[in-house]
Amino acid sequence: MDGMTTGRERFLLVSVSTADAPTATRVRVWRKLRSLGAHYVQQSVCLLPDRDPVRRQVQRLLASVRGDGGTARQLTVEIVDAAEYSELVGQFNAERDIEYGEVVERAPGLLAELEMETARGNATYAEVEESEADLERFEKWLAKIASRDYFDAPGGAAARDAVDRCRTALAAFEDAAIAAQAGEHPAPAPDTVLPASARLHAVD
Repeated sequence: MDGMTTGRERFLLVSVSTADAPTATRVRVWRKLRSLGAHYVQQSVCLLPDRDPVRRQVQRLLASVRGDGGTARQLTVEIVDAAEYSELVGQFNAERDIEYGEVVERAPGLLAELEMETARGNATYAEVEESEADLERFEKWLAKIASRDYFDAPGGAAARDAVDRCRTALAAFEDAAIAAQAGEHPAPAPDTVLPASARLHAVD
């Protein structure tokens, strides 16, 4: 069960030292804690919400650190003071808002690319596939940020809206590509009889 005290969460205080561990261990620890959205209070000491999925991942990480010759410790702490708790939540949210802001900043690039290709009359299936890959990267990026957004950072709405606009623009671009493809070889009317050479070309 997630740790709660009078409506406020408890936190995991995580301390890790990889001084006697391989360099790869230090990199792995940094990446994992970063992916979990850890808030560092000082070097090698960070906080995370005391939630079951987070706790399990932290415990596995610390066990691997110890196995590699490092030292690691996890404590559960309560933030008794309401103002201090609010400030801590605000710090978590500020870190997520920076990440959400990067999504908002970069998403217009995809929109601009779609607009440019449309203006060029270059709405093709190849361009659709390329833009789909770009959109998928944005969606995965957004999902990773959301997975560590424990307190519903306010910047999330703008980031989701930015990705939604990209999704809508890509759908319209795909429609244009389909229309352009259909226009390359328009089907004859049912009662139209084509010359043999034309019929062969249409079949080809």
